Amino acid sequence: MFRFEPAPVNGGFRMEGYWVWCGSVIRGEDGRYHMFASRWPTSLPMHPGWLVASEIVRAASDTIEGPYVYEETVLPARGAEYWDGRSTHNPHIVKYNDKYVLFYMGTTHPLPEPDASLKLDDPLTIVARSNKRIGIATSSSIYGPWERSDQPILDVRPGKFDSYLTSNPAPCIQEDGSVLLIYKARRYEGNRHGKMTIGVAKAPHYGGPYRTISEEPIFPPQYHIEDPFIWKSGNGFEMIAKDMDGSICGEKYSGVHAKSADGVHWFIDDKERAYSRLIEWDDGSTRLMGNLERPFLYFENGEPTHLFAATSDGSNGFHDCTETWNMVIPLEGKKNDGDS
Repeated sequence: MFRFEPAPVNGGFRMEGYWVWCGSVIRGEDGRYHMFASRWPTSLPMHPGWLVASEIVRAASDTIEGPYVYEETVLPARGAEYWDGRSTHNPHIVKYNDKYVLFYMGTTHPLPEPDASLKLDDPLTIVARSNKRIGIATSSSIYGPWERSDQPILDVRPGKFDSYLTSNPAPCIQEDGSVLLIYKARRYEGNRHGKMTIGVAKAPHYGGPYRTISEEPIFPPQYHIEDPFIWKSGNGFEMIAKDMDGSICGEKYSGVHAKSADGVHWFIDDKERAYSRLIEWDDGSTRLMGNLERPFLYFENGEPTHLFAATSDGSNGFHDCTETWNMVIPLEGKKNDGDS
């Protein structure tokens, strides 16, 4: 689907002492490039530390490829009484008219602070996972201040495929201000969650109200995907997302490509791989990355120029990694587009 240039070894965003994940980039009113990413301390396990201690930060660079440097924490923890009070994650930044709109996942829990022994089956992790919801924060400046939504914009629906959680927002704000929102969901199955599914919602304005417009997930159960990213194209909408087990395009954690005429009915071309974890770097090396997740395409003048993605140095995804960061890959022929 895409053809890529070598990835800059020193590009993207990383922070010593923190796991870095996600990554969404926009050009600010100052002409610089700003990445909204997630971080949490390496004193916690990478997974599931993000569920209970992630915060969304802003890093900046004079050029699209970086390196990006941390400038501020945008959405810190703010207390268990808030729906997003203990962890913020999955940032996706867009601008509509004079407003920056930051879509994200937030969660909360009333339990003590975690430590290095945190595991997936701990009560803390289970409660935090079940409270995952999607919300927004808005600002008139890339530097804030940011006004968070008092309530999630997309809550769970009892008895439906999204009864357990909503997360991983993938918005597309259209010219009339309406929003198509693709999101990840899970259903309650007994006292636990079921498999990942992908839903679709719409709203007349980024502030809502959001309404789920399909009573079934947009992909059948055998399509095990997450981390959608969508955009408007000439014939409707397009999407890239992570193939969780490689059953669609033949490579675990690689990218699938889907199209839709209306944003509701989607078709995946299982012969087309959007991207691979096998990365060629600008120092001449080639490496199979442990992860290539949360894909985000940066557009300049209506054309995609760079792919950003969360990655790790592990050989078994993030289960054995020692470092994570957000990397950038220029699209072929687009390497210098958008640089200052």
